[in-house]
Amino acid sequence: MTKRSPLLLLVLPLVVCACATTGPRIPSGEVIDMTHPFDEQTIYWPTAEGFHLQKESFGQTPKGYFYAANSFSAAEHGGTHIDSPIHFAEGHPSVDQIPLEQLMGEAILIDVSRQCAANPDYQISPEDFVGWEKEHGQIPNGAIVLLRTGFGTRWPDRKSYLGTDERGPEAVAKLHFPGLHPDAARWLTGNRSIKAIGLDTASIDYGQSSLFESHRELFAHDIPAFENVANLDRLPASGFVVIAFPMKIKGGSGGPLRIAAILGQRH
Repeated sequence: MTKRSPLLLLVLPLVVCACATTGPRIPSGEVIDMTHPFDEQTIYWPTAEGFHLQKESFGQTPKGYFYAANSFSAAEHGGTHIDSPIHFAEGHPSVDQIPLEQLMGEAILIDVSRQCAANPDYQISPEDFVGWEKEHGQIPNGAIVLLRTGFGTRWPDRKSYLGTDERGPEAVAKLHFPGLHPDAARWLTGNRSIKAIGLDTASIDYGQSSLFESHRELFAHDIPAFENVANLDRLPASGFVVIAFPMKIKGGSGGPLRIAAILGQRH
């Protein structure tokens, strides 16, 4: 029988405890689901087909057990979704090529809902970012930036949310909702280093945009955009992390997004 020294007997429990506390940890804190459900009310661009769910099987089988299976169809860009850089930047990453590390991490919220309530065509400006930084400090490197316009509370009323409930190419000219001004997009890419950006409207460019300059500026710098994000009214200005994982569509210009925030986190 091997004898163990008293010192070894004291050290072993400490080593075991240390190993038990240094493994991977799941962040704790309130979890906020920021994804609108995909159903017949889901809002899509006026020129896109909406979400369709078809029940293939639902009920008891001849062998006595319950079985449910569906099929669905949807455009890439609708509901809570991600725009990958290739959406407006040829040769840049498709949705399956965006590193997962870029879609999670520390996040901040800039609230411009007051300005947008007064002007549905409001474009978030560099001054809005500067004003946030005066109060909260510089946007951290590698942050995910979320923009609250207040339009998320209008979901799923198409007319209120988009400015029109009409469909087809002619309806695009009637879109009215806030977005990011191209000057603000250029300010971000030129002065700050962020992972991604998102907001609670149907497009990172405002509804009346015809050139989509903010898309083009951000995507040229490989910054993806999250659109139609839900529940931004439940987030603080900082002190939370975001996890935003899209459907992995090979070569996709975007796709449905499951996005959540975990409150009370700092990195």
